[in-house]
Amino acid sequence: MYQPSSFDTARLTERASQLAGQIQRNKDGLLSDDHLKPLRLQNGLYIQRHAPMLRIAIAYGMLNSKQLRALGEVARKYDRGYGHLTTRQNMQLNWISLDDTPKALLDLAQVGIHGIQSSGNCLRNITSDALAGIAPDEILDPRPYAELLRQWSTFHPELCFLPRKFKVALTGTPEDRALVQIHDMAFEVVQATPHAVFRVRVGGGLGRTPILGPVLRERLDWFDLLTYTHAVMRVYNELGRRDNLTKARIKILVRSVGIEKFSEMVEAEWQDLRDGPHQLTQAELDRVKHAFIEPDWTSGEALANLDQAGKGSQKTQWQRWLARNRLAHRQPGYAAILIPLKAPGRAPGDVTSDEMDAIAGIADRFSQGFIRVSHTQDFVLPAVRESDLPALYEALQALNLHHAVGGLIGAMVACPGGDFCALANARSLPIAEDIAQRFAALDAQENIGPLDLRISGCMNSCGHHHVGHIGILGVDKDGAAFYQILLGGHSGHGAPAALGTIIGRAFAEDEVGDAIEEIIDAYLEQREPGESFRQAVARLGKPVFAQAAEAARKPEHKPKRVQSTVQSETPA
Repeated sequence: MYQPSSFDTARLTERASQLAGQIQRNKDGLLSDDHLKPLRLQNGLYIQRHAPMLRIAIAYGMLNSKQLRALGEVARKYDRGYGHLTTRQNMQLNWISLDDTPKALLDLAQVGIHGIQSSGNCLRNITSDALAGIAPDEILDPRPYAELLRQWSTFHPELCFLPRKFKVALTGTPEDRALVQIHDMAFEVVQATPHAVFRVRVGGGLGRTPILGPVLRERLDWFDLLTYTHAVMRVYNELGRRDNLTKARIKILVRSVGIEKFSEMVEAEWQDLRDGPHQLTQAELDRVKHAFIEPDWTSGEALANLDQAGKGSQKTQWQRWLARNRLAHRQPGYAAILIPLKAPGRAPGDVTSDEMDAIAGIADRFSQGFIRVSHTQDFVLPAVRESDLPALYEALQALNLHHAVGGLIGAMVACPGGDFCALANARSLPIAEDIAQRFAALDAQENIGPLDLRISGCMNSCGHHHVGHIGILGVDKDGAAFYQILLGGHSGHGAPAALGTIIGRAFAEDEVGDAIEEIIDAYLEQREPGESFRQAVARLGKPVFAQAAEAARKPEHKPKRVQSTVQSETPA
């Protein structure tokens, strides 16, 4: 992973100090709230339902143990002792104060972490595959190119006041584990030798108008990465809607003019940029690559009869853990291990400061200090020797972080929803908890098989509900929370991406869990041998499952008002 230099640390420290000054001028009446807003957003500082929220960028999902400890300490010192992993490889602190934010950012700057451009109408934190650099099917490691884009874009003045937020992803594998088709712009490696070549997508995104990003250019040489991105951004900056926030995303611009016309405009703009000072050189790529530190792959050690290594009554749990949470690795004798932050009683993606400290210690002991963050709100240890897996399992079991739910309904994704977010129409976390309790038993989850369930509290789609096999979307009906159910989505992991569609009328808060159970029961009753949930939906058709869900309707139901405070859930 990239190691920040003294130059990086100095810039981050300066930025934290600048934010402190801006906040103080606002308090002194010298800077209005409206003028402070874009400045604080570009440092990751939102004003949420109950308190400010700080979004911290984890560049393309890479962390080391020192950084994770720093995140844990900042959460302990300035927040309520926990953080929340998002679906874009960020961490959010939901209870930080305005005055403490610069202090937290100053502490994080010492380990190379920041909140710069993790919010606001700018080019956001660049994301990638959590298995980048270790995936067996990887054509080329995309991380140095992501780092080049990050360094170029972070303080670029043209990219700080865009019509709307702009999200970028890179992947180096044929299989999409970075959700590239739902990003404003994305780069897919299609060739590694004699030099790297990318396929470019543009205009993807979820939200009110979900669109899978079409291909803008089939082949882009790596040294044109910055100049071509700049051309796209210039066209968007000039023509993107600034009079209507709901129509300001680049996907709306691309759809309105058509991908062919948009491509022509980008090509014309690119001719003035292509041979300019931002064309990348081999020396620049080498500079970034030399700043990366990777695990020592020479000490890999396989464990004979690995699946038989469990002990007594724990053997079945161990085998399930290996099957679900052990990820394929390109280095002999090594494994990547998923640490799901999912379990009954835990909000998806939440992790306490004490757990961050413990995971950092486990990473030092078993993964050479390297950690990854996935878009499914989980941690990954990327460099675990196979011979260490039994000891790692026991260490995770002691922390209750050993749940073998990878790829199952227990690994559901959910945004914070109405419990925290001021934009949410409905609460996500109680729905996630209800479903987690209903399917808590691993036997039940294994019987269901692969199932990707995703929950969003509003149309902004932070829970990526459109690309779940089952998606749940919170909506507001006259001040009451209801939930639409979508079927047929797919994230692109293992098959082409697809957008789910709504089945029937929305369900009340106390009906939606029953509706999900009815849908899954219909699948279990009608599936063919070896048929997954997604395959059954495709074969049987969505109306079959929509009809099954109708059994959850309660004629006498009276809609519940949205509970907008977390405190109301806490016993006196």
